[in-house]
This record gives sequence, C-alpha cells and structure tokens, in this order.
Amino acid sequence: MAIITISRGSYSKGKEVAEKVCARLGYGCFSRDVLVEASAEFNIPEIKLVRALHDAPSVLDRFTYGKERYLAYIEAAILERVQKDNVVYHGLAGHFFLKGVSHVLKVRIMADLEQRVQEEMAREGISRDEALYTLKKDDQERSKWSLSLYGMDTSDASLYDLVIHIRKITVDDAVEIICRTASFENFKTTPESQRVLDNMVLAAQVRAKLVKAYPTVQVSARGGVVSISAPGEATIARAVESEIGAIAEQVPGVKEVNVDVTSAGLFTTD
Repeated sequence: MAIITISRGSYSKGKEVAEKVCARLGYGCFSRDVLVEASAEFNIPEIKLVRALHDAPSVLDRFTYGKERYLAYIEAAILERVQKDNVVYHGLAGHFFLKGVSHVLKVRIMADLEQRVQEEMAREGISRDEALYTLKKDDQERSKWSLSLYGMDTSDASLYDLVIHIRKITVDDAVEIICRTASFENFKTTPESQRVLDNMVLAAQVRAKLVKAYPTVQVSARGGVVSISAPGEATIARAVESEIGAIAEQVPGVKEVNVDVTSAGLFTTD
C-alpha cells in the first residue's frame, strides 16, 4: 500500500479529491487537524503552527528560528501519522517532509485561476477583486514559504509524481488516476522503504524535543542509533553534549545517541 500526499492551492478541489481517494481506497485522511495534535503534544498555540505553514518567513523569524521550531513540531506530527501507511495527507509541506521515501505518491492538484476566483466569491460572499487579491496573495505566500525554507517552489512540477489540472479532467477522473497510480509496484511499501520512514520519524521526534533549546540542531537516525550535530562553543561542548544526549535518550525507540558539538551559535534566546 502507499502514502499519498496531495498539494493544492486554495479552492482547487484538492480537498475533495483527497477525501474521495480516501473513501475509495479505505485510507485514513488528514490535513490541518495534524496541527491540533502538534499543538497539544508540544504545548504550542495552534495559530503559531498555522502561521508557520502558511506565512512567508519574516526577518524576525529568521533571526529567532521561530518558524523552524514550529515546523519541527509539524514535521514530527505528520511523520508519526503516516508511519503506519495507507493514508492521504492533503495540504502544504507533505512532499517536503517525506522526501526520500519511495512508497509516497506525490500529487499536485491545479485549477484555473478564474475557477478558483468564482469558488471563493461564492463561499466568502466577496467581490471578484477581493477574491482575486486574496488568492494571488495566498499563492505568493506559499511560494515564498517553500523557497525560503527549502529552496523549492510548491508549484514546481518536478516535485511531484502526478500533476493534475482540474478542468477537462474532473474530480472523479482525478480520483481514478490517483487510485490507479497508487497501485503501481513502485509505490508499494517495501521493508527498506519502511525502514527509511521509521528512521525519519525517530529523527523528527528527537529534533522536536531538542529544537526549542537548540534550534539549529541536525538529527539523523538509523536503526535506533541517533546522530546529532549541533553548533556550540568548544569550552562548553562536553556539558552540551551530555544535556542533548540525555534529552534524546528519553524518546521511545532511541537505543544509542551520538552527539557532535561543532561551532558557535547553538542557543536560542527565546
């Protein structure tokens, strides 16, 4: 079986496609509700997580690492949800967080701007100019967000296995295409691809525990062995390594921790 991520702009029918794919395949389906889980687990106001996903990074964010911290919490929550397979995630960032996992089918749903404008006008009860302005601003924010954090544009077709334009291809057509593609051999879970995902989940969980105090920390995992790289002063390296290791060891599934404190700039002032 597969994990399916569906990236979509506002009013592009992506949510409808995702829900119909889930119903047909019997998969679990989630989107923004993952923010509620992350908010509760890490004791972070949901609005901050929403802004981390949808607003372009500000100069202050880049200085204080605010957005990076919130994204670490979201990444951990998303990866934990998809770890058991047979699931559809529709929303921003899924294809970024799951890069390198072979049993993920990455889909982009598009729709004509005028069609989206008409949808927003009808749902929000606003004028065409207001709807057009809102949609263009939203698209620009999403592009700035992905370019700033990942150096990639969410509208780049090369990021996806399927790009479907809802126009001549209807919602039901799109569902058929996605379900059929998800059944291909290349998207089936293998022991190796599951190990890759399991390692990513553990690394994300450890980073989420560390990121508030150590916002620039880098974490990788392999078979329960966690490697952590963090910048810090040489004179405090031993104490920092001990503290980081103690925090990481509390995460379920961690068997061994290796910490490397390298250069200055470790701590956050928040």
